[in-house]
Amino acid sequence: MADDPTSGVLAARGVSKRYGQSVALDGVSLEVRAGECVALVGESGSGKTTLLRCFNRMTEIDSGSVRVDGADVSTADPVELRRRVGYVPQEGGLLPHWTVLRNVALVPWLRKDGEAQRRAGEALEWVGLDPGRFGGRWPRELSGGQRQRVAIARALAASPRIVLLDEPFGALDAITRAELQTSFDALRRRLGITAVFVTHDLHEAALLADRIAVLRHGRIEQVASTDELTSSPATDYVRDLLARSRMVAA
Repeated sequence: MADDPTSGVLAARGVSKRYGQSVALDGVSLEVRAGECVALVGESGSGKTTLLRCFNRMTEIDSGSVRVDGADVSTADPVELRRRVGYVPQEGGLLPHWTVLRNVALVPWLRKDGEAQRRAGEALEWVGLDPGRFGGRWPRELSGGQRQRVAIARALAASPRIVLLDEPFGALDAITRAELQTSFDALRRRLGITAVFVTHDLHEAALLADRIAVLRHGRIEQVASTDELTSSPATDYVRDLLARSRMVAA
């Protein structure tokens, strides 16, 4: 049960994280509302992936607090947390010696769901892959776009309310990327999923996200809708990033 009924489904408050002398996050605060999609944008080393992984405790923070559904993740069982929050790592992370269907059924199977196979087949259908045609294949037999669809299906198979995605479309060719972006956006809206995704591409963020969080050197420069970001950039860095992305005049 949420301690604060006004808080977001996901909430990071004053979060800091160091790796040795390197500051990955420096007092970051971000809230994500139910059913919302938020993009984390910034240059390499800005803290995007570190922040994303705070929400499923794949990153253990040094200070601050992180809440999922109002509960402090520091007191949660990390294994159970990761089984109820969908996660798509960079380049999918499929297990190469498992078939497609077994990969997708992983989380329901770990949760001892007697319908794990059915749920996996349904999730494959959600992402546009026929389970009868693709379920028995190995990841190496799929195209890059198909592997990424399988990774998204695996994240959705246990019907999570929250999904975290780390550059889910970054390694794909332009046509496949556009197709998968469109499919994911429609699927997320239909299922009412709360999503946070990392991207280097501001145009992709504008296409898919309700709000964009711009990070730089472990701090959030601005969190806003695309319209607000382009009309009222909060800092010189945000203005420069928009100009370099050709979203506003320099």
